[in-house]
Amino acid sequence: MNIRDLQYLVALAQHRHFGRAADASFVSQPTLSTQIKKLEDELGVSLVERAPRNVLLTEVGAEIARRARGILAEVDQIKSIAQRTRDPESGSLRLGIFPTLGPYLLPHIVPRVRERYPRLELLLREEKSDQILHMLREGSLDAGILALPLHDDSLHTEFLFEESFVLAVPEKHALTQSRKLTMDDLADQSLLLLEDGHCMRDQALEVCHMAGATEKTGFRATSLETLRQMVAANVGITLLPALSVKPPVAQTGQVRLLRFAEPAPSRRIAMVWRKSSAAGAFLHGVADVVRSLPADLFDDHDIAV
Repeated sequence: MNIRDLQYLVALAQHRHFGRAADASFVSQPTLSTQIKKLEDELGVSLVERAPRNVLLTEVGAEIARRARGILAEVDQIKSIAQRTRDPESGSLRLGIFPTLGPYLLPHIVPRVRERYPRLELLLREEKSDQILHMLREGSLDAGILALPLHDDSLHTEFLFEESFVLAVPEKHALTQSRKLTMDDLADQSLLLLEDGHCMRDQALEVCHMAGATEKTGFRATSLETLRQMVAANVGITLLPALSVKPPVAQTGQVRLLRFAEPAPSRRIAMVWRKSSAAGAFLHGVADVVRSLPADLFDDHDIAV
């Protein structure tokens, strides 16, 4: 048994197909299949149920693949320790970020990270929050930028910033007459929300609950941009985070953005990584780069109403 064999097994567990697993491992399909068979012979158990169109891992195969992910993550940690010792600011950083934040935050932080760490390879992965947490735990990400609260004692949490929400309404909506929008103004309103799995949906539902608002039935969006266009089409109203309505994001016609009176609804954003990570000191530095962004990026004070 060697590290390469474990990598093949993990790839097969992920892709459930010998051809796709071989492509992901940069080997031929016969090579991967032969090595999996050798691993089965060495262990004396069947790891894979082979079918014409797909592959299923046996119960023991799934358990061994799960443990193999942990071993490979530890191998990466060993390499990371050595790399950081040779050159603390080089190597690669695998960073996860969720979809309702990534497109709006990354244009601001990527140039700063590249300036601060010019030799760093920044590998970005946009996934829903639950998937980022899963990838952090199994070691396929080094860090993630997520919304608080998080409940995982294995992760270190480094607070970054708090981002305000604004209310997006059609330009002739009755709420545009309000000089200072309050949570009470949302009572009895129906809001357009994202589909399940987005943390932004959970945040918006919490605001709805506090304000006495409800979700508009019959439609759930896959992205903030879809929500924005539905508001422009006069279908309903929605909450948008401040970063998503500021440059370099283009403004959308037929949409009015309304600020809330203080305290405005908001979300708290943090950078998280495994407490066992060998790159903890370096990741603190990256978090400091994000925290150096101007505070007015995340509030609603300069948003026209």
